[in-house]
Amino acid sequence: MLVLSRKSGQTIVVGQDLEIVVLEIRGNRVKLGFSGAAEVPIHRSEIHEWITAEPPALHHAECA
Repeated sequence: MLVLSRKSGQTIVVGQDLEIVVLEIRGNRVKLGFSGAAEVPIHRSEIHEWITAEPPALHHAECA
């Protein structure tokens, strides 16, 4: 695991396709912005777990 310290407005680059910007730090909460190629999915961990746990057919039915 890589551990970095960043201040508000500073950026982290992952590979060539993903940039993470520290937008705001308020108390114990950090607001991050992610930008990158549209084909690279970015999800919160609980959403990622839901996507990988359910059969794909159910995802399309619930999104329709």
